[in-house]
Amino acid sequence: MALDEALLENISAIGQPLLRFYGWTEPAATFGYFQKFSEIERATPLRPLVRRPTGGGLVPHDADWTYSFIAPPQHEWYSLKAQESYRRMHEWIRAAFAGLNIETQLAPFKKTGIPGACFAGHEKFDVLWRGRKIAGAAQRRNRLGLLIQGSVQPPPLPCSRSDWEKAMQETAQENFQIAWRQFVLDEPIRSRAEKLSQQKYAWDHYNRKR
Repeated sequence: MALDEALLENISAIGQPLLRFYGWTEPAATFGYFQKFSEIERATPLRPLVRRPTGGGLVPHDADWTYSFIAPPQHEWYSLKAQESYRRMHEWIRAAFAGLNIETQLAPFKKTGIPGACFAGHEKFDVLWRGRKIAGAAQRRNRLGLLIQGSVQPPPLPCSRSDWEKAMQETAQENFQIAWRQFVLDEPIRSRAEKLSQQKYAWDHYNRKR
């Protein structure tokens, strides 16, 4: 969470969108910036609980595949309305699964599940596999840029995370004409992320502030 915020703070200077894949060293859960901690701690046994810089609901991180997409204000994604950037992100994921011969679809409407739990129901344009939500996301758009944080709960099929990450990159090359380059994290951004981690996201008072 800290690194995503640090990247958002610096994305304008970076000047190009970033796609970041990451995982979890232990079971955990994140929850939306505006959610109440007291409700979240009753809703899941997973610990630690970390408040995201984006909105959305409770997301369990155990065997999921997580990613972030950050775009600067000068990029076209930044100018999109929230629903459109959400749809485009999930269309990208749907196309990546199609490249792996896994058929998914975007949810045509919202289906209410357990309040505050991201994967209990689904939002319009979430990614569905056989009617079950397998991908959702949350967004934050401010003067610094656009941050999309997403989670994929992989379907029970022979598909590895590395296969999916490769498919995401190849699909972007084909559909968006993207030429990928490895991003090297410089020391100022790394230091900022470490500071945010220590003074914000790892701080119990911050996660409990609502």
